[in-house]
This record gives sequence, C-alpha cells and structure tokens, in this order.
Amino acid sequence: MDRSAWHDGYGTADSWMARRLRTVRQQIRRALDDAPPGPFTVISLCAGDGRDLLHVLAGHPRRHDVRAGLVEPDPRNAEAASDAALAAHLDGVEVVTGDASLVDRYQDLVPAQLVLVCGVFGNITDSGIERTIGACAQLCETGGTVVWTRHRGEPDRVPLICRRFEREGFELLWLSEPDAGYGVGAHRSAGPPRPLRPGLRMFEFVGYDVLRDRPDAAAS
Repeated sequence: MDRSAWHDGYGTADSWMARRLRTVRQQIRRALDDAPPGPFTVISLCAGDGRDLLHVLAGHPRRHDVRAGLVEPDPRNAEAASDAALAAHLDGVEVVTGDASLVDRYQDLVPAQLVLVCGVFGNITDSGIERTIGACAQLCETGGTVVWTRHRGEPDRVPLICRRFEREGFELLWLSEPDAGYGVGAHRSAGPPRPLRPGLRMFEFVGYDVLRDRPDAAAS
C-alpha cells in the first residue's frame, strides 16, 4: 500500500474516510475540552500527515498547552505534517520520521494525556493489536484517553479491541455505531501508567490490502 496516496480518499466529502476523520477530530477535541488546565501531552502512532490532530489544535484555545509527538514512517506524510504544524504556528508539535511501533520513540512524552492509534489496527495482526493495546497502558496517564480506529468489515475486530482495552484497565468512553461505515473508539485509562518497556515493538505494519487478501494473516 502507498501510505501517502491512501490519504487521497479524504478529499471526497461524504466518503467513509472523511466521515471517520470528522469523528476522530470530535474525540480529540473532547479530550482537550475535558482535560484540566495545564500542560497537555499527545502521542500519535503512525500519524500520517497529522490532519486529525493538527486541524483541531490549529483552532483550539488550548493549542499552546499542547506538546505533541507524531511518529510517521512515510517521509512524504511526515513532511506534510511538519509543514502543517509550522503553518499553524504549533511550536509544541514535533514530527518524527521513523518506526512508530517502537515504544522507545515515546519515552520523552510518557505518560501522555492523549494517545492516537488511528489507521493502525486495520493494518496489523490480532497479536499486534493486543500488544499495542497493552503498550497503551504504558503510554497513557491515569485518566488519559486513547482514540483509535478500526474498520467494521469482516473479520470485525472492534469487539476484540474493546475487550482488550477493558482487560488492560481502560474504560469505554465512546464507540461509533456498528453501521457507521467505520469504527472509532475512545477509551480512558482507569489505572496508573505502567513502566515503559524499552525495546518493545508493538506491531508489524502488514497493510490492510495484505490482510484483506489473506484473512489467515490477521491471526498470525
């Protein structure tokens, strides 16, 4: 899959991608609005061009409270995110081109008030989903929010994702309806953050196209 060209789908106003993006932005804005005064740290895994977070921050009254780390493996997307942050004068945003699956990338940002795992769960195996959710308990502070996405096509992994978050000490804040055409969820950490495990790789990015053509790969 082409990680940069994939973003072209956002250009169609009523596409499922555009509707999902609007929903993710709503959940990001909610997390910002509900947070107590003071510094607010954000981690974004496989951040793409950052259009979910950066669009919200550009017009939010708490924009200067935010320190955000966006990690994106595709240099074209990372450059677009950096340009957008610069244009919006978001001095607290840092965009890194690199492997977003390594928890070491986030060691200077934990524990964060908001963790974005968008565009990830649909591109990794079931074991990768479980490891990533487990790592969210290391990345997220007590009371912090994880906003995540996953398509609702077969095999529908949204119920598995919700159960795993519950097992890791998270509470469900919000979940899109099954017939929305996409899956977006928000979970709040109810327990203390766990120590970061240096060297942990959360997932291998397989790609939705491979998982679609090889359903057996999802359970690998």
